[in-house]
Amino acid sequence: MKKIILLIFALIFLAGSAIADDYIGNLSSNLYAPNSTSNPYGAGSPYNPNSITNPYGQYGSPYSPYSATNPYATQAPRLYDNQGNYRGRLSTNPYAPDSISNPYGRYGSPYSHDSINNPYGAGSPFSPNSPNNPYGSGLIIIGE
Repeated sequence: MKKIILLIFALIFLAGSAIADDYIGNLSSNLYAPNSTSNPYGAGSPYNPNSITNPYGQYGSPYSPYSATNPYATQAPRLYDNQGNYRGRLSTNPYAPDSISNPYGRYGSPYSHDSINNPYGAGSPFSPNSPNNPYGSGLIIIGE
């Protein structure tokens, strides 16, 4: 009986750790924020293993399925604003429906209110959540 209970707890632990998400940093043009991907000494360091600017890491490699720079990535990092609203995937895939690089999709179109490419919507340089605001916090990047 004890072995069965230990086995159940072990399976629950392994299942919980398998679906854990990684906080990568913030997609932001703020050069001084430590969590900004634009900060070369913070989250944007090419030596940081979880950075999207590290060409050898899982989130920056052009060959990784989790990468923001792989145009064929299937599980690119997700973007969220400070209120927890989903803002698409940080992907260079122009055909993925929720990619910020899809010019016809909800999160990539320059005419969509939810797109960071719209300077009057989520991409406004005056919004504190916008990655285009040089003094803002940007969008939260979560990797799988």
